[in-house]
Amino acid sequence: MKSRTWTWSTAICLFVALASVACAQVVPVTPIQHVVIIVKENHSFDSIFGTMAGVDGATSGLDSHGNVIPLGHAPDSTVNFSHTWSAFIRNIDKGKMDGWNLDPSCSTYKCYVQYYQTDIPNYWAYAQNYVLADEFFSSLNGPSYPNHQYLIAGNSGGAVNNPFQPPGAPKTQGGPRWGCDAGPETKVQIYNPATKKSSYVFPCFDYQTLGDVLDGAGLSWRYYSDVAGTSGYIWSAYDAIQHIRYGLDWFNNVQDQKNFVQDALSGNLPAVTWLVPTWQTSEHPPMSMKKGENWTVQQINAIMQSPQWWSTVIFLLWDDPGGFYDHVAPPGLDPYGAGIRVPLIIISPFGGPGIYHETATLNSLLAFVEANWALPPLTQRDATANNLMGAFNFPASRPPLVLKPRK
Repeated sequence: MKSRTWTWSTAICLFVALASVACAQVVPVTPIQHVVIIVKENHSFDSIFGTMAGVDGATSGLDSHGNVIPLGHAPDSTVNFSHTWSAFIRNIDKGKMDGWNLDPSCSTYKCYVQYYQTDIPNYWAYAQNYVLADEFFSSLNGPSYPNHQYLIAGNSGGAVNNPFQPPGAPKTQGGPRWGCDAGPETKVQIYNPATKKSSYVFPCFDYQTLGDVLDGAGLSWRYYSDVAGTSGYIWSAYDAIQHIRYGLDWFNNVQDQKNFVQDALSGNLPAVTWLVPTWQTSEHPPMSMKKGENWTVQQINAIMQSPQWWSTVIFLLWDDPGGFYDHVAPPGLDPYGAGIRVPLIIISPFGGPGIYHETATLNSLLAFVEANWALPPLTQRDATANNLMGAFNFPASRPPLVLKPRK
């Protein structure tokens, strides 16, 4: 397992940060000075890249009756398939990967579908020119909310589903909120592995995050997302962390996603960036794949045209499988997951083209940041995760690939 050495420089930096003293920035151990994590919504690996040569992909799947079901051609906009904690456990069926047809939203095998290269040519261009990971898994057998928490903190506080408001509760203006500023009736399901029972709590937690570790190490970070009053605000993950939502980091580091392109073009990206889309560009069904891909291309083009390209890695991933079929059983890490496989494209000057076949999860992105700057892990998950360093070749050799959004 890769080292998680906490250097003396990091320890001293964290100590002085606690004393409210200015802290020198920790130096990365690789040429990578900027990490950008772009999070799209709700697609399995087989639904995006299952037909690509050389990957662990599939063009057919199993149903609960033992039938082999050809994966159909997915339309640009699909229905929203069930993607809850219980639905994913049913889909996996103890590793048999045959339970999707039991979901009413997948009637007539609507979720046994996949996109072709002609449907998402720019995503395929990134995958074929850089590094595509084909054994990359969501962190938890659940939907966006808990998996986004794993992307910032290595855990979800036991949350396994998206927050919800009981029937009859007043609707929040501008759409639902999934964090500390949600309506008072909002609840999220917490699963206790010891008792195998669930409880329901307000979706505001106070565990430590990677943002806190970066603050302590004198490293800059930003989280770009939709703002309050917009439908994409539900994916603003730091909204669920009380000391950040009501602290200075909320004003200093949590930014409107509209600012990202200009910040990238001007070479103003921090050490670590999370970037999540609007609802309309998220690819969350029934949103258009084409529109979502175009948004992604615009963001990546800005990075590639930036003076920071040669010191940057982009991790482009999908947060959960969204109820789309996938044939690979996830590894059993603990009672929460790992979850079903999702795509990860590693775009940087430091590797590719090629397929990365090693098992990894969303926790691996935290592990990469921790390894790159010799920072301490947050949880057992990121402490033991594959840190993805094996996917890179140094020094830089891959040029930028500026693509055109499709009309």
